[in-house]
Amino acid sequence: MKIIFSQAAKDKLLPKLENGSAQLKLLYDTEGCGCVVSGVPALQLVDEPGPDDREGEGELPFLFEPRHEVFFEPVLKIDYDTVKEQFSLKSDQQIYTNHLRLIPRSAGSELP
Repeated sequence: MKIIFSQAAKDKLLPKLENGSAQLKLLYDTEGCGCVVSGVPALQLVDEPGPDDREGEGELPFLFEPRHEVFFEPVLKIDYDTVKEQFSLKSDQQIYTNHLRLIPRSAGSELP
């Protein structure tokens, strides 16, 4: 899986990743959806990779779970709208979401 980050997305994400204490993960969040095919993509800041995480290709390092790869195209694009203050996830064929959430690290961890 590869993600191309726009400059606006890199500008927003890099400060959260700079000191190396957090990693970026592309999630396919199915919690509360009732069905695995009704999941919602999201970005999450994590302290360390989970046992099933793999590293993806991109200008910014990111993790993903291979079992969720089937829900995405091989090359994705993440942008950040500075006016609306929100991320979007797209490919050349479709828009996955214009409201891509950035989930902070678990409670008790401070964001960089």
